[in-house]
Amino acid sequence: MARTKKERLSQHKTARLSHPARTRLSHFTASGRAAMVDVSRKQSTHRTATASAFVELSLAVLAALPSNPKGNPLEVARFAGIQAAKRTANLIPMCHPLALTHIDVQAAIVPGGVRITSTVSTTGPTGVEMEALTAASIAALTVYDMTKALDKAIVIRDIRLESKSGGKSGDFSRNKK
Repeated sequence: MARTKKERLSQHKTARLSHPARTRLSHFTASGRAAMVDVSRKQSTHRTATASAFVELSLAVLAALPSNPKGNPLEVARFAGIQAAKRTANLIPMCHPLALTHIDVQAAIVPGGVRITSTVSTTGPTGVEMEALTAASIAALTVYDMTKALDKAIVIRDIRLESKSGGKSGDFSRNKK
């Protein structure tokens, strides 16, 4: 019997969460209290993460991007993403402030909208996944802000981690088969 997409997704999520190495969320104490993870004993390694987001825009908004009176929305979004990555610890309560060594945010017009991709790197005791996700999210929100006068029905979707490397948990790639 064929399973629906919803059933397959539910089973996939359950399988990921029940992995033995993930039986306990790291940002909670044994008593269930939220806490920042102590990374002082972790070895510093080179860590990189890439995240993406998609801003769904109408053909009319896409056509109007070059003549936006507020400036080039894609460049403003890139700068906003870079700034956001550097401020992640101020936005996400349990994130550690990190000395980021590289931030790259790209915003490209593709069929149906704008694809945002962010890559963040550091050498340190904890990963940069949240910094990459924050950069992609804020860049996408900036595209919305720069174009909302033309269309309120803009949709931001598919904010996700694409890959990460370094650290104890090893490498992850969404496209890995």
